[in-house]
Amino acid sequence: MFFLNAKKIRRNILLGKDVNRSDNKAARWKLMSLVALGQKKMFERPIPALLHLFVYVGFVLINIEVAEMFIDGIFGTHRFLSILNFETFHFYNFLIGFFEILAFLVTLGCILFLIRRNILNIKRLAMQELDGWPKTDANLILISEILLMSALFVMNAADQSLQLIGSEHYIAAGNFPVSNLLVPMLSGISENSLIFIERFCWWFHIIGILSFLNFLVISKHLHILLAFPNVFYSNLIPKGSFTNLESVTNEVKAMMDPSFTPPAPANPDQPMRFGAKDVFDLTWKQLLDSYTCTECGRCTLACPANQTGKLLSPRKIMMDTRDRLVEVGKNIDKNGKFTDDGKSLFGDYISAEELWACTTCNACTQECPVNIDPLGIIIDIRRFLVMEQSAAPQPINMMSTNIENNGAPWQYSPADRLNWAKEN
Repeated sequence: MFFLNAKKIRRNILLGKDVNRSDNKAARWKLMSLVALGQKKMFERPIPALLHLFVYVGFVLINIEVAEMFIDGIFGTHRFLSILNFETFHFYNFLIGFFEILAFLVTLGCILFLIRRNILNIKRLAMQELDGWPKTDANLILISEILLMSALFVMNAADQSLQLIGSEHYIAAGNFPVSNLLVPMLSGISENSLIFIERFCWWFHIIGILSFLNFLVISKHLHILLAFPNVFYSNLIPKGSFTNLESVTNEVKAMMDPSFTPPAPANPDQPMRFGAKDVFDLTWKQLLDSYTCTECGRCTLACPANQTGKLLSPRKIMMDTRDRLVEVGKNIDKNGKFTDDGKSLFGDYISAEELWACTTCNACTQECPVNIDPLGIIIDIRRFLVMEQSAAPQPINMMSTNIENNGAPWQYSPADRLNWAKEN
C-alpha cells in the first residue's frame, strides 16, 4: 500500500516542469549531509532542536530492533540478534539497553512536543493555517509514537519476566534499563498471560509501524523520507538571484532572429504560460518542496510581511500548493488523466493580496530546516499576474511605465534628473 501511494506522489511531483538540479554533486552531497542528516539549521533554536534530535535519532536507530522483530516473526526465532553477544562483550545487551534509553528519550520528546503544541501556545504553532487537519495530524503522530514506545517497553518487560521464570523459547538476552522498572507490575501474572501480553505488544508494534508508514503519505511527516532528496536538489545559486523565464527568452530571440525556432513544449496539450497559474506551471522541485514541508512555521515566523500583520504566510503558500497538487492527483486517479475542474492554485488557494505582500527578502528560504523555497512559487505566480493578467498593483505599473518612458522609475524626464543639485 505504501509503495502504491508513493508511486502516486512521485507521479504528482513529476507533473511539474523540468529543471536541472544534477550539477555539482559534491556540493549537493555535502549540503544534504549537513542540513538533512546533520540538521544544521534546526540548532538555530536549541530546545526544539534537541527534542527533535531525540525523536529523529530514536526513530532511525530503534528500527534496528524493529528489524529484529520482523526477523523473529518470519523465522520463528526469538531475539535473533542475540548472536551478537560474545563471551568477552555482550554487545547485544548493550545494544538493547541503548535502544531502551533512546525509546525513553523519544517518548519524552513527544510528550514535550505535545505540551508545546497544545498548552504553551507557541505563536508559530498556533496560527490559523494549522486549524483543523494540520493540528490533528501533528497530534496523531506524536500520540502514535508515544503508544509505540510504550508497547515496546511493555513487550520488553513481559519478555524479561518470562526470561526470569525460564519460560521456553524466551532465551535470556537483552538489557532493559527502562522496561525493568515495569517488571514488578507484572509479578504474580501467570506464564500464559505474560506470553499473551508480550505477543499482543509485539503485534501492536508491528501493525503500528506499518500503519505509521501508510499514514505518512497523507501527513506532513512525509518529510521524514523526502527531506533528504529535497535538500540534495536545493538551488545552489545565491539567494536573491533570479533567472529569466525561458518562454520570455525564446520570444525575444524569435523577435531578434527570425531564423530562431523555439524548442517544442514538453507538454503540447498545455498552453505556454508566462509564470505560474497552477501546479502544472511550477517545476518538479517546487512540487517536491510542497510535499516536504514540515509545517514548522519557521519561515512564517521570520517573514517581515507576516510580522507586520500582512496576509502572507510562506508556510501557507507551501501547504496550499500541496493541497492543490493532492486535488489534481485525485482528479487524475478518478478520470485517468487530468480533467479541467475550473480551479487553479492562484485564485482558489493563493490570493493576490498574499503574493504582493512579499518583500522578496528570502528570510523564509533561509530559515527553512529542509531548504524549501516558498519565494520561488510566489515570484512565478507574480510573473503570471504581471505578464498574462496585467494585474500588478498600481505603484508597480507606474514604475514600469516610467522606466519605459523615462529610463528610470521616477516620473520626470531624464533631462531633469540633476535639477535637485541646482540649488546647492
